[in-house]
Amino acid sequence: MNKYIAEFIGTFFLVLTIGCTGIGAGAGVIAPLAIGAALMIMVFAGGHISGGHYNPAVTLGVLIRGKVNAADVVPYWIAQFIAAAIAALFTSKILRAGVPVTAIAVKTGPALVAEFLFTFALVYVVLNTATAEGTSGNSFYGLAIGMTVLTGAFAVGDISGGAFNPAVALGICILGISSWANIWIYLVANFAAAIVAAVIFQLINPPMQTTPIATDEPPYETPR
Repeated sequence: MNKYIAEFIGTFFLVLTIGCTGIGAGAGVIAPLAIGAALMIMVFAGGHISGGHYNPAVTLGVLIRGKVNAADVVPYWIAQFIAAAIAALFTSKILRAGVPVTAIAVKTGPALVAEFLFTFALVYVVLNTATAEGTSGNSFYGLAIGMTVLTGAFAVGDISGGAFNPAVALGICILGISSWANIWIYLVANFAAAIVAAVIFQLINPPMQTTPIATDEPPYETPR
């Protein structure tokens, strides 16, 4: 249960930050910086408990990598999606209540490609910095993961909304930042990218132990 609570907390603050900086006076250059920083600090905060996924696509990638028990995947997803929904509602009904929101206009093709590319980058970075034997015990994995999201938000935020995360996609639809009609773009691109990133990770890394860790252990190694 501790792992699921950690996933809830991390995802909640990630989506809360997206909502508070993505609408109203907080929008602009500050948003990607704040979002990347929020993810970084939450990964460092909860990584030793749950692995600090905060993203259903990352959880899928780590599952394929073999570093999370299959029994934990659905509870992780439930915690992540519920946290995203609550954070979005909390933002829209309390913190940014009454602030007008205009949904971003996306073109399906470019948005699919943008979401796929940077979700791939995110999952690829997570696997290589937080699960690879060659980087085991490092102290930089949280920064690398946060900076990947920051980079993607700056690069393609105006193309797709820069979700790179199915839970975030749910959050931005509740917030009105993205139209509900576009949620399939994020789900398809994000989960597909996670699968491809995990397969490529397995192909280019030396053979290694992939036995899932015990259910009561973190999904991947974190600094001690």
